[in-house]
Amino acid sequence: MKIAVFSTKAYDRHFLDAENGQQQHDIVYFEPQLTADTARLADGFAAVCVFVNDQLDATTLESLAKGGTRVIALRCAGFNNVDLHTAERLGIQVVRVAAYSPHAVAEHAVALLLTLNRKIHRAHNRIREGNFSLEGLLGFDLHGKTVGVVGTGRIGEIFAGIMTGFGCHVLAFDPIRNPTVEQLGIAYVDLPELFRASDMVSLHCPLTPETHHLIDASAIEQLKEGVMLINTSRGALIDARALIDGLKSARIGSVGLDVYEEEADLFFEDLSGRVIQDDVFARLMTFPNVIITGHQAFFTQNALQNIAATTLSNVTALESNEPCPNLVSTAVLRR
Repeated sequence: MKIAVFSTKAYDRHFLDAENGQQQHDIVYFEPQLTADTARLADGFAAVCVFVNDQLDATTLESLAKGGTRVIALRCAGFNNVDLHTAERLGIQVVRVAAYSPHAVAEHAVALLLTLNRKIHRAHNRIREGNFSLEGLLGFDLHGKTVGVVGTGRIGEIFAGIMTGFGCHVLAFDPIRNPTVEQLGIAYVDLPELFRASDMVSLHCPLTPETHHLIDASAIEQLKEGVMLINTSRGALIDARALIDGLKSARIGSVGLDVYEEEADLFFEDLSGRVIQDDVFARLMTFPNVIITGHQAFFTQNALQNIAATTLSNVTALESNEPCPNLVSTAVLRR
């Protein structure tokens, strides 16, 4: 199948080309994001391959359909950037990579947590300047602390297991209980109880209308004072302006983010020679107790190999009219 790959980086080419040696699709790479303005680049392509910040709204999808596109292959798990109702109406099939490396994301969440607690980022910068003072670097033992895990799919499950290994008391919230999590002795509680009791809260849930701004001003008021907040899932789970207020009031003690609500204009690009125009993001960067990575949690060799293999296998299955377990439809929005 002829595939137009958008938001292409060198690592995307490397892993997709390696996998395509077996599957033999006709792949053309484009660096720009897919938007209504760039959709014409896909004219004549039966499939487009997109990532988290590509914008597949109704206008973009209409343009793709006119150009002959019938498959959207997401090289990610999330599909909140796709108007599924319009895709279904236009007869465009949507496939995703449901699980590429849950260990990669869970481990990155733990890395953010450990770095914040033991001030590794600040210590590293001090040592490089010859400053060996320990003032301001005080952390705490994870053993015995309470960790709240919001969302216990595969990533949340792995994160919970790691924190259990540290000797933490783990609480979980998810409308659908995971038996593996329960087997670890982890109790499911409602969100208010999780917020009140947790010294650390880590978000591992998808972005849906119900979870949009899950952490807002009201939720922050319910959090335990001085809580550590980790988000490696989707940026819009957190109201960034409310987060700033929570940091200023010290209700939130520290924050580790790998995602940001308006990241599409920032992440995956080198903006080091420019002035950041996003005032909310710039304000977050001024806090010494905030660490932000640029949607890096998925970025391991294992994950990129799995993403490439699953993405192209999805396209191959659709091209051959074979069953594809990774199809996404509007039915998922009604669950």
